[in-house]
Amino acid sequence: QVQLVESGGGLVQAGGSLRLSCVASGLIVSIGTMGWYRQAPGKQRELVATITTDGSTNYADPVKGRFIISRDNAKITVYLQMSSLKPEDTAVYYCNAHLGHLRLTSMRDYWGQGTQVTVSS
Repeated sequence: QVQLVESGGGLVQAGGSLRLSCVASGLIVSIGTMGWYRQAPGKQRELVATITTDGSTNYADPVKGRFIISRDNAKITVYLQMSSLKPEDTAVYYCNAHLGHLRLTSMRDYWGQGTQVTVSS
């Protein structure tokens, strides 16, 4: 069984910063693209940022220039450094990873349980 566990969420004032972490564990034999998504109340889950195995990154327009995604393949961990936070960044942030499991023949997507980020004005 594979688990993704996020941490680092919380309450912060507008203009502040937070760093999210997501660690994957289990019988993982390969690691693909990892990323962060978010879901605000009453809205659909949306892409925040992704990072490929070779370090190529992709960001949603609302977070470009403010958020930085990074990864540590040895630790099977993905990070999201969030700066200049705005009230509209308030959401539950979910980690996603495309991973290969020892007992499965193909890679699949896994999700974390989510971590709440609240930005006050």
